[in-house]
Amino acid sequence: MQVMHHFRRLIVSGELKPGEEMPSRRQLANQMKINPNTVQRAYSEMEEQRLIYTEANTPSKVTEDPDIVKQLKKEWLDQALTHFVSAIDPVDISLDELMTMIEEKLANRKKGN
Repeated sequence: MQVMHHFRRLIVSGELKPGEEMPSRRQLANQMKINPNTVQRAYSEMEEQRLIYTEANTPSKVTEDPDIVKQLKKEWLDQALTHFVSAIDPVDISLDELMTMIEEKLANRKKGN
């Protein structure tokens, strides 16, 4: 799950571009200090979800299907929003105040603060 979460984050953030080669299973296992079978299972699952693809005798690559990337981003945001809404539920705040705070955080993040 951690391997898949790691690569999902890289794909939704754009750090891994469509068509970009994935590290080899053995290389990733050494890098993350985990069992190669764990990496193999994660890659197989990502292939089933069509997040990556592997052609004969070539390294696995990130999907080039924009609909799959779009769906992954939607799922990522939905999960983040569910956690966010649950975390702020006890706070008495108006939607306008909340939106202002979110806009400020995003602006500060883009400025590097």
